[in-house]
Amino acid sequence: MGNAANNGIDDGAPRSSGFSRYLRIWRNDHWFWPYLRQHRLLLAGIFLVGALTFVCAAGLMFTSGFLISRSARHPYNIFAVYVPIVLTRAFGIGRPSFKYLERIASHDWVLRVVSKLRVQLYRTLSRDAAFLTEHERTGTVLGLLADDLDHLENFYLRTIFPTIVAYIMWIVVTIAVGVFSWQTSLILFLLFALVLIAVPLMSLAFSDARYAREKAAQQHEYTAVTESYLGLSDWFITHRGEEFGATGAEQFAQIGASQAEQKRFERWRNFAIQMIFAVMAVGLLAGSALFLTSSTSRADFAAAAVLSLFPLIDCFIVVAQAFAEVPLYNDSLGHLNALTERVEAHQPDEVVQQQLVGPLRAIDFDHVTFSYGPDQPMLLDDFSLHIEAGRKVALLGPSGEGKTTILQLLLGDLLPQRGEIRVNGIPVRALQAERARLFGYLNQQAFVFNTTIGDNVRLGRPDASDGDVWQALDDVQLGDFVRSLPNQLAEPVDESGRRLSGGQRQRLALARVLLKNTPVILLDEPTIGLDPITERTLMATILRVSRQRTLLWVTHHLQGLEDADRVVFLESGRIAMQGAPHELYRSNARFRELYRLDVGELTA
Repeated sequence: MGNAANNGIDDGAPRSSGFSRYLRIWRNDHWFWPYLRQHRLLLAGIFLVGALTFVCAAGLMFTSGFLISRSARHPYNIFAVYVPIVLTRAFGIGRPSFKYLERIASHDWVLRVVSKLRVQLYRTLSRDAAFLTEHERTGTVLGLLADDLDHLENFYLRTIFPTIVAYIMWIVVTIAVGVFSWQTSLILFLLFALVLIAVPLMSLAFSDARYAREKAAQQHEYTAVTESYLGLSDWFITHRGEEFGATGAEQFAQIGASQAEQKRFERWRNFAIQMIFAVMAVGLLAGSALFLTSSTSRADFAAAAVLSLFPLIDCFIVVAQAFAEVPLYNDSLGHLNALTERVEAHQPDEVVQQQLVGPLRAIDFDHVTFSYGPDQPMLLDDFSLHIEAGRKVALLGPSGEGKTTILQLLLGDLLPQRGEIRVNGIPVRALQAERARLFGYLNQQAFVFNTTIGDNVRLGRPDASDGDVWQALDDVQLGDFVRSLPNQLAEPVDESGRRLSGGQRQRLALARVLLKNTPVILLDEPTIGLDPITERTLMATILRVSRQRTLLWVTHHLQGLEDADRVVFLESGRIAMQGAPHELYRSNARFRELYRLDVGELTA
């Protein structure tokens, strides 16, 4: 239960009760039911084998009871009990064999489906990859990856499979008993209905209410403990360690009490089911004594009929527990379906893709207007910009003026309300298939994976040779450092590149971009958080290695602008000033003052 709370998803909407909530989620499901429908024939085979397991178990007890009763009367010939001996052996072999086949087939099927679900999740997240951190909480994504998919795996194995097999056996037993006595069949049908319908529904109702309370308490506990943990040093500096130790204790106690209540309910529930089976057993004993003892031939079936009931306990008792776990699985299913809906809501309409023929000539922003919503401020207002191939253009301006938005519009992650962005006259929306070949992107905090230096660089081009990787590292002046390491390209960088400094991580990410050898490089404040010396060195490196490429970079600093071909200063969604840095320094007093405040005097 607690795993779902980790996801941090609580929309605050009132919880509807009963099956309506489950039906609403399952009706719009994109994750669970499609695979049941897709593999229904294979599933039917698994269910059949599962049912045969309990048929053999019941048959084994039936023939064993018959064999014991018949043998107790000292048959005159071994052939008088030969058939039940053979059947006992057959059912004894069949039960573990079918059980093994059912386990192998069901787990193989589930693992294949979960593998497809993980691929589906990655593809769903990749459709919104550029804004994943903006649209999704980290805890939500981790919960989907670590918890919710595993919950669906258990949903198949612990709920769907045993429940359907139990219902199949319900039908089989009703028909088999009905052949001999429809009255007995009707009574057993009604008693089994208590075990397979009434008790599971009660279990579901109890678990649903408890799950909601326990989830809310655990969310409060996680929030309180996490916030306190992040400020752990302050707790002890202020000598409040005991108070820290008591953080979340109230919620923990509530959760413990709720779980103890659930355990008590489960014990009484299982006891009630066992009492129902005890009533069946006593009834069968009484019925056998009344109706199966009129002759010696029929008396042999008395013990057989009673003993065949007991294997059904293992088959039917799991249904109530399966229903009790439905709220947890339903929550995970709701998370995955909600993710699909959110991602699809952010996706633009598809357009016919085109191929960019020939070299890059120009990038044009043609009267572009953009805001994130009708009630949001206008970030770009009739913005137009022409960038020739090979030019180095810097975007400056106060925070929140749409500088990063320009890069996202150029990549095609965002769509303008009006206007068009074109590359060689082709709208960028029609060049999304060419995107990886056209653009190399380095953001403020490029991610370094917990693998080797070589693998991190090859992320830009997996088929690159060692020579190409070394060339990219040399271009960003990181080659000598890597050669000094014990394992060189095979040297691990640890989680998030902790073994590297901030400047080295940015250089490594830049080498990744350079290895792709794209005609356009987009930089979103690549030197943020670096000291001035490292910042100047890295910008000089970027401008040097991108000499033959088109460069568009967002920055708050004027560091390195001396070598830019053009500076564009944004204000209120429009271009407030633009031009070559030396020209602006000479002719624009505002730019000159900004430059002096940030860098100092411009040297020719």
